[in-house]
Amino acid sequence: MPELPEVETVRQGLAQWVIGRRIASVEVRHPRAVRRHTPGGGHFADVLTGRTVTDVRRRGKYLWLPLDSGDALIGHLGMSGQLLLQPVGAADELHLRVRFRFADDGPELRFVDQRTFGGLSVSEGGAELPDEIAHIARDPMDPEFSDAGFVAALRRRRTEVKRALLDQTLISGVGNIYADEALWRAKLHGARPTDALTGPAAQRLLGHVRDVLGEAIKQGGTSFDELYVNVNGESGYFDRSLNAYGREGEPCPRCGTPIRREAFMNRSSYSCPRCQPRPRGALRG
Repeated sequence: MPELPEVETVRQGLAQWVIGRRIASVEVRHPRAVRRHTPGGGHFADVLTGRTVTDVRRRGKYLWLPLDSGDALIGHLGMSGQLLLQPVGAADELHLRVRFRFADDGPELRFVDQRTFGGLSVSEGGAELPDEIAHIARDPMDPEFSDAGFVAALRRRRTEVKRALLDQTLISGVGNIYADEALWRAKLHGARPTDALTGPAAQRLLGHVRDVLGEAIKQGGTSFDELYVNVNGESGYFDRSLNAYGREGEPCPRCGTPIRREAFMNRSSYSCPRCQPRPRGALRG
């Protein structure tokens, strides 16, 4: 699933192409793509038609496009969602779900989603911050993110450190890939209890999270298949820089010990047995 770097890459591309443009028409081609917009596809199209996009913003893994009406278009990519800019008249994608045409007859915006786990909706009066995503915490790339507040909240939790990093109400935008990479850099096993972390250790971990996310943004995110692309259909290449995630059996870049894979919340965690020893008494899986 796309994480903060992938969504931020899409946000930057959208900002370049859609700010200041007026939506001329909206075509909903699959109802699941707008299932979160409870009034339905017709209403979704009606409230967006004629509106001008004033900005493109992000909270964690969610995008929202403030409109001149004071409303906002919210987007979540899910497992396979793509927001693509295509010339008017270009062949439709096989999994095209929603099409936005603009009054200037320039490139149209298309929401393409093979698995239809993602979706779009309109938040009434949500231009500043949609109520639907207000519960999501700020991410560490946000200028208003509080390092001290995060460290204190993390150490108050009684859970494992990786589970805490994936908690979007504590810190947003971090998913399985970047959590594993930050933990590898911090030399921490994901099962380490959060309440056993010292303040300096928690601060160092946060620094590694921020570094990993920043580096991934510069490289356009991580792409393991054709499902994640930017608005121009191009893949990111941070996967070439991964030190732990997906490298089971390969030598740790730091010490040479084979990277291990462990079951984690119906997914997998990757770590170095030597650099990141499992805490005593920690449960497996």
